[in-house]
Amino acid sequence: MRTLLISANTEQLQMPVLPMGLACVAAAAERAGHEVRVVNLMTREDLERSELEAAFSGFDPEIVGISVRNIDNQCMTAPKFLLEPVQGVVEACRTLSSSPIVLGGAGYSIYPQSALAWLKADMGIQGEGEAAFVKLLERMSRRQDYSNIPNLVLPGARGERETGLFERLDDLPLPEPNGLFPFPTVLGNQKVWLPFQTRRGCPMNCSYCSTAAIEGRILRKRSIQTVVDSICRFARAGFSNFFFVDNTFNFPPSYARKLCDELAARKLDLAWRAILYPWLVEERLVESMARAGCVEVSLGFESGSKKILRSMNKRYEPEDVRAISNLLHRYGITRMGFLLLGGPGETRQTVEESLEFADSLELEALKITTGIRIYPHTALAAAAVEEGMVLPDDDLLAPTFYMTRSLQDWLEQTVSCWLERRPNWYN
Repeated sequence: MRTLLISANTEQLQMPVLPMGLACVAAAAERAGHEVRVVNLMTREDLERSELEAAFSGFDPEIVGISVRNIDNQCMTAPKFLLEPVQGVVEACRTLSSSPIVLGGAGYSIYPQSALAWLKADMGIQGEGEAAFVKLLERMSRRQDYSNIPNLVLPGARGERETGLFERLDDLPLPEPNGLFPFPTVLGNQKVWLPFQTRRGCPMNCSYCSTAAIEGRILRKRSIQTVVDSICRFARAGFSNFFFVDNTFNFPPSYARKLCDELAARKLDLAWRAILYPWLVEERLVESMARAGCVEVSLGFESGSKKILRSMNKRYEPEDVRAISNLLHRYGITRMGFLLLGGPGETRQTVEESLEFADSLELEALKITTGIRIYPHTALAAAAVEEGMVLPDDDLLAPTFYMTRSLQDWLEQTVSCWLERRPNWYN
């Protein structure tokens, strides 16, 4: 089938992100024998209509897939609903073709029914798209019923749908650097860090996290050989900056060490970033990361209060964070810290404790978020319902935040004062 895939994300938030997930779906569809064209609307907001017209022209797609990466900007003080521009993409596609429109992507997967209804698309795929989308193309091309495909979401469906997760990620293809759409190395004046996922799923079950709705709770890994071979191909094509977007790069520790050792052995001269869960990080791993080219780590410790960390269902304590932060600094790895303030149990004392703790780490950068985005089917959502912040039947699609009521004004003022004196902190 002639398949048009569109990355609708034009929001750069902290940095421009290339649609690697969509490229994986495109690679799977191509491998199955379908003709695929991909459009990346990043940085093309003003040219969106002409870009789409060019993609449809002379191709006449039989199906259109639209990837939805973000629902909103996760900012309580200045919320931005990011489905509105996606709605414009859907409407433009309707005027250019009568082919069915399928939604997918990380943001969509958190709200499979409500986002489908809001955007008025024909169907969606929740979670992993490679296998489900290819199965959909196969059934459609043969004019067969596709309503029972796992992960497929149809309008108005009630109850939980069957979802499927691939145990062997190596069975899912990775895109080639020369393949389906140009991968720019620079967007505007910013370097592009090529996103790369070696593992899917997260078993940590943090109280506010939406990962389980997207990737499941079971940690699944690509083989290290597959990962490093793919990175080598991108490196030979001119890419030198990578961002491992695995939720917990350091789990399992043995896999992370072997991956770093293999990257170092290939002598690729790479620079890369990763996300560390601040627990069970030994010096041996940090040394291997530095030797393999790691230059920056996102360290989402979220709080400096033991009480709040327990409330968030974290496995670590502040002293674990301090020890890991010191290790990273010793090996010359830049540390980007994150605080989430205002959640259940937060008090003025715990906020001050967190700010003082973060200050004592002397991080290269720190992002502070006040108010925590509430996602469906999380412990945070249950707490918000119990406290009357949201109704039990609220789908939470519109930007909705948990904020301890007695703290909001004081918290904003307090954080502002801390930010004024620390140019490397921001919110």
